[in-house]
Amino acid sequence: MGVHEPMEVRCLSTNDAWDLFKKKVGQNTLDIHPDIPKIARKVAGACRGLPLALNVIGETMSCKKTTQEWYHAVDVLKTYAADFSDVKEKILPILKYSYDNLEGENVKSCFLYCSLFPEDALIDKERVIDYWICEGFIHGVESKERAVNQGYEILGTLVCASLLQEGGKYDNKSYVRMHDVVREMSLWIASDLEKHKGSYIVRAGVGLNEVPKVQNWQLVTRMSLVNNKIKEIDESHLECPNLTTLLLQNNRCLVTISGEFFRSMPRLVVLDLSWNVDLKVLPEQISELVSLRYLDLSESNIVRLPVGLQKLKRLMHLNLESMLCLEGVSGISNLSSLKTLKLLNFIMWPTMSLLEELERLEHLEVLTVEITSSSVLKQLLCSHRLVRCLQKLSIKYIEEESVRVLTLPSIQDLREVFIGGCGIREIMIERNTVLTSPCLPHLSKVLIAGCNGLKDLTWLLFAPNLTHLSVWNSSQLEEIISPENAAGVEIVPFRKLEYLHLWDLPELMSIYWSPLPFPYLSLINVQNDCQKLRKLPLDSQSSVAGEELVIEYGAEEWKEKLEWADEATRLRFLPSCKLVLYDV
Repeated sequence: MGVHEPMEVRCLSTNDAWDLFKKKVGQNTLDIHPDIPKIARKVAGACRGLPLALNVIGETMSCKKTTQEWYHAVDVLKTYAADFSDVKEKILPILKYSYDNLEGENVKSCFLYCSLFPEDALIDKERVIDYWICEGFIHGVESKERAVNQGYEILGTLVCASLLQEGGKYDNKSYVRMHDVVREMSLWIASDLEKHKGSYIVRAGVGLNEVPKVQNWQLVTRMSLVNNKIKEIDESHLECPNLTTLLLQNNRCLVTISGEFFRSMPRLVVLDLSWNVDLKVLPEQISELVSLRYLDLSESNIVRLPVGLQKLKRLMHLNLESMLCLEGVSGISNLSSLKTLKLLNFIMWPTMSLLEELERLEHLEVLTVEITSSSVLKQLLCSHRLVRCLQKLSIKYIEEESVRVLTLPSIQDLREVFIGGCGIREIMIERNTVLTSPCLPHLSKVLIAGCNGLKDLTWLLFAPNLTHLSVWNSSQLEEIISPENAAGVEIVPFRKLEYLHLWDLPELMSIYWSPLPFPYLSLINVQNDCQKLRKLPLDSQSSVAGEELVIEYGAEEWKEKLEWADEATRLRFLPSCKLVLYDV
């Protein structure tokens, strides 16, 4: 094998990719049969715009004269591209050179781990970093925050090496993706090359109905059966002494898992069972996974947790979000290594006794929680230990008599807040907090719904990194930022705001009293009854540095009555207005 330069994985547009592929195949071959050009487009599409793949596969296909050969190429590229002629010899070794140039075995391990996700999947950055931390790829740092920062640095390294691509940001989460051909290379290294041979079993999103047959389970270290149709796991004969990661999420037909299955994997550290909506029972033998550090049961319908779960002394990450059938949880304080606990949209809303258990978790650094009791809310916000850990907070169904004024302390790590169905009259920031400093420096997403006592949301001044703001069905809300309540505060709000949703706010008259720069704002969405909102805080210089702003509205009458700062502002933003009707 010759010496290869590291290559940049930059993809062509669909049209440019087809032009390159067509050139390599040659017009003579394309003209042999009228069906070949149509099939050739599918082959080119399977290359996903990667110039190296288009060149090599195009040259290989230039001598294929029958439609059968072309259809076979489509089948091979859609199943396991490494079996395609010349892929192993001419493509994967060149891509592997970029892998070989990665510094450190931990970075290489992190890259190979990304191949566990389905083909063309968006990979949640925070999720994969949590996997890496629990697998031990990121080590030498005690703090979860510092470990996460190191994880982001590794992702940046892989993106710079063109082994991963930025996948965008959706619903307040950031993603990367792995090009299909790069994924084939990663699986080739992780599964076929001598050093790792047989260690990765990846059957993600291929329609499996059962656990696959494997020649030698002793070799397997990581297995991904994500996005399949497995109904039952009763593999009592397995011996997986070296398995450390098992990804089983989103097998929506999965009903039962035998206890013996878990007994076969004593070294398991990462177990993801999320989004298995038919799974109602978790076997007691899961408590024998004494090496387990990561357990995700979110979005499942498990009714009760095994009593022995509290024996998992090494467990660092436990996700119980959106478990709407769970009847109870106790003994959390026995999970002495727990650093991350997620309880958002959790049907067993925290009680005072549960909060007392949480306060005994000495290593807890990340907490997401939903509160429906005023006394529990007060206890939570008075706990310095728990406030320090809060990343997502949901407050629901608290009546006016219980909490007329919600006073928030400075919560440094808070990322998301949802307040719904509450009779709260006012939200304030703690008075002993310096008013010129950001009390909520990481808060990026706020949703307010059905809070009919609120008149304004001036507290948002102290969330300088807010990107998403949604306010719905709050009948008394008059202003987002009140000049009276903001008096003496020299802060320009919404500098990072990207999305603003305002629905059913019949008394809303003002977002802000003067135009704002909005450098990142891409969408204002005004729907249903917001007829008193006649002016948006825009002028001709707003949103200059950001994306082209779209203003969606639900009633033509609202747009007709909209008042603009001046003619230049009207000319700038009127073309951005778009009638969009939603089914509610």
